[in-house]
Amino acid sequence: MSDNRQELGRYGEQIAAQYLEKQGFKILERNWRCSRGELDLVAEAGKVLVFVEVKTRSGRSFGLPEEALNYHKRKKLLQLGQYYLLEHDIEDIEWRIDIVAIELDQSGKLLRCDHIPNAVWAW
Repeated sequence: MSDNRQELGRYGEQIAAQYLEKQGFKILERNWRCSRGELDLVAEAGKVLVFVEVKTRSGRSFGLPEEALNYHKRKKLLQLGQYYLLEHDIEDIEWRIDIVAIELDQSGKLLRCDHIPNAVWAW
C-alpha cells in the first residue's frame, strides 16, 4: 500500500471520527487490529456498539466509496466484529457495522461525508 493511499485513509478516518462525534457518537478506538484484520473505528451510539468502516475516495475512477463494501468485505467485517467482542469479553450487547463514505476532490476538499448505518445488512 502506498504512502498516499495510507494518508488518504487516515485523513478519511479523521473526518469520519469528527463527523460521528458531532452526531453524538463516542469514539472508543481507532484502527483496532487483530490477526484477522482491522476495524477503522469502534464507537458507541447510546447503548449500541458500532464498528465503522471508513471508505475514502478522491475521484471516482475506482467507483463510489460505499461500493467497496463487497460480499467478502462485509463477511470479514462481521468476523472482525465478533473477534472484537470476544477479545473484550463483551456479551449481550446490541452491535452493528456502519460505513462512512467520504469523497474528496483532487485538492483534498471534502465533497461529501455520508454515514450509512447497518451497512453490512443493508446490502
